[in-house]
Amino acid sequence: MFQSANIPQTVSKELLQKRLPELREELLEVQHKLRENKAFATIILLAGVDGAGKGAAISRLYEWMDARYLFCNAYHEERSESERARPASWRYWRDLPARGETSIVFGSWYQTPLRDAVMGKIDDAELERQLSAINRFEKMLANEHVLLLKFWFTLPKHDQEERLHSIEEKGKKGRHFLEEWSGAEHYRAAQNVGEKASLQTSTGYAPWFVIPSQDPDVRDLALAETIAQSMRKKLESGNREPISAPAVVTTLSQANAVDAIDLTATISKEDYKQELEELQDKMAYLTDRKRFRKFGFISVFQGNDAAGKGGSIRRLTRSMDPRNYKVHPIAAPSVEEKLHPYLWRFWRRLPKKGHSAIFDRSWYERVLVERIEGFCSEGDWMRAYNEINAFEKELTDAGFILCKFWLAISEEEQLRRFKAREETAYKNYKITEEDWRNRLKWNEYSVAAGDMVDRTSTRYAPWTLISSEDKRHARIQVLRTTVNALEKAMKKKEQ
Repeated sequence: MFQSANIPQTVSKELLQKRLPELREELLEVQHKLRENKAFATIILLAGVDGAGKGAAISRLYEWMDARYLFCNAYHEERSESERARPASWRYWRDLPARGETSIVFGSWYQTPLRDAVMGKIDDAELERQLSAINRFEKMLANEHVLLLKFWFTLPKHDQEERLHSIEEKGKKGRHFLEEWSGAEHYRAAQNVGEKASLQTSTGYAPWFVIPSQDPDVRDLALAETIAQSMRKKLESGNREPISAPAVVTTLSQANAVDAIDLTATISKEDYKQELEELQDKMAYLTDRKRFRKFGFISVFQGNDAAGKGGSIRRLTRSMDPRNYKVHPIAAPSVEEKLHPYLWRFWRRLPKKGHSAIFDRSWYERVLVERIEGFCSEGDWMRAYNEINAFEKELTDAGFILCKFWLAISEEEQLRRFKAREETAYKNYKITEEDWRNRLKWNEYSVAAGDMVDRTSTRYAPWTLISSEDKRHARIQVLRTTVNALEKAMKKKEQ
């Protein structure tokens, strides 16, 4: 969930000076328009790691908006005597904004379950129960005309440690708001729990927005841009449409995990030949073992058009027993498939234990092609992230080994490969008018792919991002990742 947010992002002084006056005008315009028509209330909820600058970002937001109509509520772990005498959620109900108002919330209803999960006071089952209750609460808010925007501020661990050290050393304002559970000592646990919570509670009606916080200007502008865009969209839709929630929202920087792939990686022909033979031998051995019958293996291939998915699949399956695997090329759904829930056609293609299924494109087309080409509604592809995560969790819980690959090439390399396909008779079938049309939307697909990776790369089903500029490098990386996943699963089963 947080992959793109940890990619360093900056904004130039020139762009900052140009964008800031426009942004301030937009914020004031939507704020005052909301005050006039009272179509909905807005809640801006802040969470994330300590030291990420949530307080500083809000201070800046107060400078850019009309502070007379902003209300800030901060909730501490320790409840007051009055609050303890009532149900735990009473204090949140007490402070809900009226339509036309905008409220900023520190702490919030997420604080207690996240803290207790990080500190080991509750188990996964109890965390999921509490998050489900939060989903019901937030759904109610959406039905009652509340625009809920949830922001998770994140930092790489070394940046957080430096920030916290500076706060402690200089006694900076706001140090009393630091929380033990989200500090450097519990960084990994807080990230894991935060990811789990955000994946389960990011919905079309209450999305999470991940804010990269290394650069204060990028952080504050991303926050302000998202608020302005979301409020404007809801105002213009007549308070009907859900809010689209890209993983990292800022018009000032489009960096994401897919954009950050190093496309320069290569491998020599000699090393390729040697490693290919070794890895294929291991694949044959691992998939023929008696122990493999306790698992099912699923491999998912996505990527840019002409990135070499087919070639990588052929090298992966070359040493596997054809009786025990099937490759599924996924195209547009049939008439029958359209009459069923979206994931139905993939459930039907799942292998049994001891067998393998390789998907050349997959269920991720809903958040890629269908999203960009308008083949489904925004609500459909927005909810697909959580549906896919739940689907993959069920697969891995049932003993399936799941490997997901994104193969990436540059726009220039894609053009070269397209032309080569047109000029080679036996490759003509690989290039279609649709491929050329999709190429015109390169940037849109890049953003969608980045959102996809951030919202569906989980601990139980992570994405492996591979440069396919050199096809040999991509094929070796696919084989190596698969072999490692199989070995790890079998070794764990033996223990």
